[in-house]
Amino acid sequence: MANPSSVLAEITLATERLVATCRHLSDADLKAPSPLPGWSRGHVLAHVSRNADGFVNLFTWARTGVETPQYPSQQARDADIEAGAPRPVGEQIADLEASARRFRDAATSLPVAAWDAEVRVRGGHKIKARDLPWMRLREVEIHHVDLDAGYTPRQWPAKFTDQLLTETTGDFARRTDVPPIRLKSQAVDVVIGVGDPDMIVSGEAHAVAAWLLGRSDGAGLAVAPAGPLPPLPTWR
Repeated sequence: MANPSSVLAEITLATERLVATCRHLSDADLKAPSPLPGWSRGHVLAHVSRNADGFVNLFTWARTGVETPQYPSQQARDADIEAGAPRPVGEQIADLEASARRFRDAATSLPVAAWDAEVRVRGGHKIKARDLPWMRLREVEIHHVDLDAGYTPRQWPAKFTDQLLTETTGDFARRTDVPPIRLKSQAVDVVIGVGDPDMIVSGEAHAVAAWLLGRSDGAGLAVAPAGPLPPLPTWR
């Protein structure tokens, strides 16, 4: 995993890009559906803000050693997103910026030794605190695309895309519910799924990553032998 400090700078830039997109949206735009089932654009933005605060809780856990859950409960998480979704764009932007500052303050004040502390993310999976900046960057970049407001996977920074694709293919390579496929891009040449692949899917790294994440129908990807792309299970 990349040095946490270097990822923090990338998070700042990614957040600035997200806020810049939001400044071109109206209150009515935020009420429109996002590509995520059941969520408006407002839900997406409320989630990004609450995700930052959830990670602040995990930094607190790493710093103090006192178990501090990412969210009080699944119900509390969902309720906070629902409550935040209808807010006007100005309030959403203010929340994005304020929660981003809280995240950065918590990260930059973390003692060096605490980066190796173990915490549990939502769902119970254990990680080290040093993984949190990458997870936050992933949230901001992917959900920026989920706004469906002009920012696309093609605009993801190359470094981010390559790491995301490496991570995603690694996840799918260990799953038994994924059809065996050989994936090829400038970033990876790897087999996902179980068994010998009888299909090669190739394309630019951002296009392959977006398809695996369910953020694209696979437009721009090549399939050999020619035919439709297979259905994929939900990532994570």
